[in-house]
Formats: sequence, C-alpha cells, structure tokens
Amino acid sequence: MALEESGSVGAGTGWAPAHIVLEDEDGRPAGFAPCYLKSHSRGEYVFDQGFADAYERAGGSYYPKLQVSAPFTPATGPRLLPAPGFDRDAAEGGLVAALRGLMRQTRTSSVHVTFATDRQRALLVSEGFLPRDDQQFHWRNEGYGSYDDFLASLASRKRKQLKRERRDALANGITIRHATGADLREADWDAFFAFYMDTGSRKWGRPYLTRRFFSLVGEAMPEAILLVIAERDGRPIAGALNFIGATRCSGAIGARSRTTRSCISRSATTRPSTPRSRGGSPASRPGRRASTSSPAATARSSPARPISSQIPASPAPSPTI
Repeated sequence: MALEESGSVGAGTGWAPAHIVLEDEDGRPAGFAPCYLKSHSRGEYVFDQGFADAYERAGGSYYPKLQVSAPFTPATGPRLLPAPGFDRDAAEGGLVAALRGLMRQTRTSSVHVTFATDRQRALLVSEGFLPRDDQQFHWRNEGYGSYDDFLASLASRKRKQLKRERRDALANGITIRHATGADLREADWDAFFAFYMDTGSRKWGRPYLTRRFFSLVGEAMPEAILLVIAERDGRPIAGALNFIGATRCSGAIGARSRTTRSCISRSATTRPSTPRSRGGSPASRPGRRASTSSPAATARSSPARPISSQIPASPAPSPTI
C-alpha cells in the first residue's frame, strides 16, 4: 500500500495496479495476486529486453505486459496468495486462471510472475508457464555469533582485506548509527532520501521511490526496518536501508552523498550483519545487487535459483494462451 499511496507506482510510473482478488461463491476474498500493467521493463531486476525485441520483430507489441511481483524487490516470495481458511491448491489454481483471463481482457502480450517460491514456480510450469533461470548470491550466517566469528572463518588474506576496509571506512571521525522502531526519525528519512536520489540519478537513471514512501513504510512497519546511517561530525553522509524478516535481514537500498568515498558506503552496508547475528538471523539477502562487492563475502555466497516464469502469447492483435 505504501508504494501506491506514495505515488511510487501508479499513474505516470509505468506500473498501473491491476490486482486480482479471487472471491468464493459468497463473495468472500479467497485469494490475491499483486498484478501490474507494465509499459516498460524497469524496476523488475529481471531483464527481458531481448524478449521484447524478438517479440516486436515478429510483429507483436510486447508492451503492455502483466507483471505479478513485489515492485522493485528482487527477493523470492509467494506471488499467489490464498486467503486464510481456504484451500490453497484451489485458490492458487483460481488465481492462475484469473491471470489468463486478465491477460485476454487487457489484450496484453504476456504474464510474468517473478521471484516466485519453488513450489509456486513448479505450479506455474505445470500450468504451461515457461520457466526462466537466473542467479543471485545470498550470504548465509553459518552460526556466527559475531562479525569476528565470520572473519575467523576466512582465509588470512580475505580477513585482512575486510578489516582494512572497515578500518578505513570508519576513519576521520566517521561513526555508524543504527535506527529501528521508535528510533526512526523523519530527519533520517530526509537524509536518506537525498542520498537515494543522488545515487539513483547517477547510477540507475531514474529513482523509483518517492520521499513519502519512506515515511509511510516507516510508520507501517518500524520494527521490521533497520536504517544504518554513517555520520561525520553528527552529519549524515551515507546510509543503508534493510528490512528485517523472521530469519533474514534483506538489504534493500544503499546510498551515499556525492562527495562521500565509496568505502563509507561499504561500511554502512556490511555493518548490519553484526547486530543481526547476535539475534540469530541465519541469512542476509542482497536486494539492490545480485552479488556483494566484497570478494570475501562473495566467496561465502551460495546461488539461488528461480527468478522468473512467464506465459507468452503469440504476437497477434488478440493474444491467446
């Protein structure tokens, strides 16, 4: 809801909400699928421009397409959501049928379900969706009680490299502050949004999220947010936004000011593993990037599979399954 209420998706963004609500014979909600009419492929972190090019060279119009996903979030999770108390298989089957119906109704080229769970991916493939594989790298906490425990598991060269990076990052009076729950302040969001806009404009072209989004998500789920702020002389200079789950901490966005050295940003994005490891979190998933920039962390990463499933229509004026 924060994405829609803040205007991060909706009119003018290329993400037009077209959500599916499945109802039973008594009109009670039985399932839900987050669905968007897309006029481009940005913000999905699954790159299908090759599909679009081939589709249009064959005479079709690839856009608009239907996207079933959590916008701007390359993290695996359920995309077909049965309501509590309803038969899971029946609800998911009904949602798949509804996706086909919506594709015909909107005359879109295809339906794309991205970053689905293994089980839902298998269901979609059995229903005629075409699977697509890609790769991410996930850092896993192998029982480390502290950051030093993690370092002790590495080869000497990599351990020295990470120590040097953190030492250099925290030089010259730089401190790291963690904000979660009631400690989150609007001033922190102001600073972080400025970093986000600066970094996004230079690296990604067009940042997706509005300033209001950060306030709304901070109000809705403050205990699930860990905002890491790097400061010099009390002034914020870099930050990293993380979302805390039951078993993992997902790094969503890292940003810094234009004049800040990159090692400071690295410190802000690696630091969350320290407090979370004390809480027993077994995994940390990168969100913005598919793999971490640190050779030591990459060496401890493991690949994760399913990225995308889609069901294409033939390139004709009236798409069919």
